[in-house]
Amino acid sequence: VLDAQVASEPDDGRCGSHGLRWGGAVQTTESVEHLFKFFFSQRKNISSPLSMMRAHGRQAVLIMALFSLAACSTAPPEGAVPVTGFELDRYLGTWHEIARLDHRFERGLVAVTADYTLREDGGVAVTNRGFDTEDDEWSVAEGKAYFVGAEDTGSLKVSFFGPFYGGYHILALDEAAPDYRYALVAGPNTDYLWLLARDPALPESDIERLVAIAGDLGFPVDELIRVAPEPPAVNATD
Repeated sequence: VLDAQVASEPDDGRCGSHGLRWGGAVQTTESVEHLFKFFFSQRKNISSPLSMMRAHGRQAVLIMALFSLAACSTAPPEGAVPVTGFELDRYLGTWHEIARLDHRFERGLVAVTADYTLREDGGVAVTNRGFDTEDDEWSVAEGKAYFVGAEDTGSLKVSFFGPFYGGYHILALDEAAPDYRYALVAGPNTDYLWLLARDPALPESDIERLVAIAGDLGFPVDELIRVAPEPPAVNATD
């Protein structure tokens, strides 16, 4: 799933008391917003934090400092427990986004998929893809993920930029299916939630079950967005 919630290492397991958070619950000034918008407008041209600092000097230093301030936990949301008995081999492959809570990094994206493959270092390579209806083009983001604890627990940290990681916590799976069939995934707090499936569509009964689980955990499920499984017909080609 496309995501830009961030957490810098090392991680103390909880968000700090600094009051700045980057996500749906962010409380920030216009100047902070401006700096973050500047960074994300440049993200396609930035290969590393060092290249950003070389290219943009003082603004880059301020942005990096703000990322440190905005660093949030890679732990799951309070009260949410990642699945146990998790088998990564069964989870690898392609997932389709069925529904999500809105956030700026996926706003306007449809036909969203996430592909997970093994990395040589034992981590997971992540490729997120979705069609941007505003820019009328496909958007692709590549990242990496690692377990934050035991490898039989569905709790990972994911990075799409340098050393900054966001929590990726699997709260429910179809245990009976060899490839798990569906998944309920959360970030580090209740601002981030995704319903994923192996197919572009998921039976309504399964969606209702996952929504009920999330609702019981305090997620604002009435704000979930159903994701169109296909791009506009006129733009259906790559």
